[in-house]
Amino acid sequence: MFTAPGSVPFGYQLTRDAAQQIARNWWVLLLNGVVLVVAGFLIFSIDWTIRDLATFLGALFIFQGIAEALTTGIDARVRQANVIVGLLSIAAGVLIIVWPEPGVLAVAIVLGAWLIVTGTLGITGAFSAREWLPNWWLLLILGLLELALGVLALASPGATLAALILVAGIWAVAFGVMRIVLAFEVKRLPTYLDQAYATPTSNGTTRDRKPAPTPAAPART
Repeated sequence: MFTAPGSVPFGYQLTRDAAQQIARNWWVLLLNGVVLVVAGFLIFSIDWTIRDLATFLGALFIFQGIAEALTTGIDARVRQANVIVGLLSIAAGVLIIVWPEPGVLAVAIVLGAWLIVTGTLGITGAFSAREWLPNWWLLLILGLLELALGVLALASPGATLAALILVAGIWAVAFGVMRIVLAFEVKRLPTYLDQAYATPTSNGTTRDRKPAPTPAAPART
């Protein structure tokens, strides 16, 4: 979402200006998280039909895609990657909404595939952020949870509506809570960066603020 992890350690790419730019996204993450938590409780509390659940999840994917596309990354390449991922999320949302008479299997395929994709990206991003976010392990847990829920949705050919509600509800609440926590972590990112640069290295010097060249292959957090 914010970084381009590669062979060069994430921390050595991040300048304070970039950290401040990323920190400005904190309210987007906070709003995203609150909406997801509310959506999760709605998923658990409403007596859904498969058509209504598909429409609701599709709208949620579209909202997620818009939030992703509006998120600023560490550089132009990551911003472009965010736009691409956001458009894919929007496309998945539209697909599940316009699918003629969506069955449980169709909803399970779209939901499961998307959770596996986002979970894999989340795990990669967690490791790239470990230098500067003290609670980076929350991102790792979230990625693993998404991956597990995605596999569960795809690995159950006899999935029921109740099972889909359970998977979607857990994902929305867990993802929403993590986004809220991450929002405040991102807001404090410039402070974390200053603290990291002020920490002496093994040879007794402080870290150089000059970023290393950006790796060739971008990825998303």
